[in-house]
Amino acid sequence: MSPSTPPKKNSWSWRSQAFRGLVYQALALAVIGLMAWFLIHNTLENMRVRGIQSGFDFLTQPAGFDIGESIMGFDSSESYFKALMVGLGNTLRVAILGIIFTTLLGTMLGVGRFSRNALVRGLCSAYVEFFRNVPILLQLLMWYLAMTEYLPDTLEPIQMGAFFLSKGGLSFPAPVWAPGHVWAVWGLVAGVAVAWLYRRWALQQFEATGHVRSLFWAPLAIVVACVLLGWVAGGAPMDVNVPFKGEFAVEGGSALTPEFIAILLGLTIYTSAFVAEVVRAGVQSVARGQSEAAAALGLSKGQEMRLVMLPQALRVIIPPMTNQFLNLTKNSSLAVAIGYPDVVSISNTAINQTGRAVECIAIVMLIYLTTSLSTSALMGWYNKRAAIQER
Repeated sequence: MSPSTPPKKNSWSWRSQAFRGLVYQALALAVIGLMAWFLIHNTLENMRVRGIQSGFDFLTQPAGFDIGESIMGFDSSESYFKALMVGLGNTLRVAILGIIFTTLLGTMLGVGRFSRNALVRGLCSAYVEFFRNVPILLQLLMWYLAMTEYLPDTLEPIQMGAFFLSKGGLSFPAPVWAPGHVWAVWGLVAGVAVAWLYRRWALQQFEATGHVRSLFWAPLAIVVACVLLGWVAGGAPMDVNVPFKGEFAVEGGSALTPEFIAILLGLTIYTSAFVAEVVRAGVQSVARGQSEAAAALGLSKGQEMRLVMLPQALRVIIPPMTNQFLNLTKNSSLAVAIGYPDVVSISNTAINQTGRAVECIAIVMLIYLTTSLSTSALMGWYNKRAAIQER
């Protein structure tokens, strides 16, 4: 061994910090595993002594109840598993639409806090301070009460063109499904991809030349054009199922129930107040010199916000925005308070009928854990793309 060669360390020695770390982690995992085994074994033994059945075999049994609202067909003779999947679909429908509307509304409110118009600033501030300080459950009950108590009966709905609003919900025209609509959906997918590529190219050109190209109307025109091309390629189906006022209720068309409208409005309005503060803080974190530089380049206030301030603020906005998306998804479980058939409501019905409380609660926990981790992973990927790349 040459004098310059450092002595080889024994990685299995207790003096090795890495070895000690592995031992401590193994002991911690063993303790956690032992505690989990004890809790599960103790629970199953107590259930056996009391004659309580356990297991997930009930998932294949007929549910025996109907679900008033679902995005897929469901019959009472179908299994509990499909009933829970219907509840999951209802939960995801509220969560996905809520995230989209919350992002749009919250961003507009956050940007509105920087408006030069005192009235706009005041209204945005009042909105944020009011709705974020009222508990979400009370807001859900307020919207549900407004939908079911203060709207007219289904016999005398409020008519706005082809739309009807009453205690029974909102009825609206719906296209009669045809192969052409499948082509339109594929056109939408292609349009979104092309619009994304255009925006990327436009931003690169802006950074290279300073020439500003449309980053909203042009991508929107691309998406609409692709949808229309797909629709025309599929035969341009024109049939629409239009609702009409029947003898006892509004008939035809499609409808949104008051429960769905109440939960979507409540979650969107409540969470957007927090998102507005996230956006405001993110924009304020950008150095003031960036705004002055944008003004020196001759950019308007709208261009300054879209092209300079918001892109730089994203690295501050995205992490807390992810928390708000997770909160919205988890708060959707409060829909059980107003009778919306989400996964929690359906699992409660399953518990009452089968007595499998532990199993149903475990399924609900797994569903919310999976959706939350999926949302976190997606936002984490986007956060890495939006982060400033250091040399």
